[in-house]
Amino acid sequence: MEKKLAQVLTQFGIRGTIQSIHYIRTGHINQTYEVTISGKSYCVQTINTYVFPNVDQVMENILSVTEHLRNKLNLRGDESYRHVLRFHSARDGKGYWIDDAGKCWRVYDFVDNAMSYNIADDLQILTDAGQAFGNFQKLLSDFDGNRLHETILNFHNTSQRYANLEAGIKRNESGRLSNVTREVEFFRARTDTANYLVDRLARKELPLRVTHNDTKFNNILIDKDTKKPLCVIDLDTIMPGLSAYDFGDAIRFCANSAAEDEPDLSKVHFCMDKFEAFTKGFIGGADGFFTDAELDSMVWGCIIMTLECGSRFLLDYIDGDKYFHADYPEHNLDRAHTQMKLVEEMEARFDEMHQIVKKYAK
Repeated sequence: MEKKLAQVLTQFGIRGTIQSIHYIRTGHINQTYEVTISGKSYCVQTINTYVFPNVDQVMENILSVTEHLRNKLNLRGDESYRHVLRFHSARDGKGYWIDDAGKCWRVYDFVDNAMSYNIADDLQILTDAGQAFGNFQKLLSDFDGNRLHETILNFHNTSQRYANLEAGIKRNESGRLSNVTREVEFFRARTDTANYLVDRLARKELPLRVTHNDTKFNNILIDKDTKKPLCVIDLDTIMPGLSAYDFGDAIRFCANSAAEDEPDLSKVHFCMDKFEAFTKGFIGGADGFFTDAELDSMVWGCIIMTLECGSRFLLDYIDGDKYFHADYPEHNLDRAHTQMKLVEEMEARFDEMHQIVKKYAK
């Protein structure tokens, strides 16, 4: 691996003696390595071309958005170093390089003295993280979303996600369908809810924003010393979308009392204190630019993004674990179960959640 990573770095004009290699396990899609070479650390990352077949479009989105963010931060006097990812260009000028085996690589500067959390119990850190994601949307509010490519078609089109699930059920490619009768019925019973945001968007009741679309808590880097958010990462899915997508996806991840793949459902609960802490930061970080219709859609986004994610885990289990990395045969099914448990508890607290959104929208 050291020889391969040295070869990749050379293609990006980076030479020297490799001092250390650390495999970063966070994330389901790409493989990431922290490589320290001649005293400087880089993230060397593969791009999963099964998930992202058009790498040119992915990197065009990322480079244009990071340039916009860097310019905005510099204009308001903020230090952009450590707050926006900096990608390196390969010898041919592209933001990626493909090796002889067809594997696609990219390189960006490693953000020093930073960490990410899969679970956060510190409510202030959650508020700060919410503010970081809200501010991310605000900083991009004047970015022309028409410049962005749709790198994954219908990524948060929950109606299409449900159609994909039904197609997978018919295929039953892995032969596992008989194991998940209850799970299939759970998602089918919530079809109208799953369609809610898609239908409102079609009626033009909600504005399109430039959204991250994968706002898991571990996609924010936190300063190890100050515990303050530094940088939003994992930018492959930046596309036009709804504010409720980013809010809802963040909540379904950070307000879970357990890990996303916790097999013991007695440990899985929707935490209202975490929901309120993140909401306080997200609404405040956006600094009042959300419309009333968007604010009304936020709690729906929590339930719908959790349904969507759960349906995707279930589909991948039925398909034989093709999309998400699975460490054991029931891994994706365990992931689906956690999302189902969260949906049920969100449904029971819907009105209370909506009142909290209204509280911080004032």
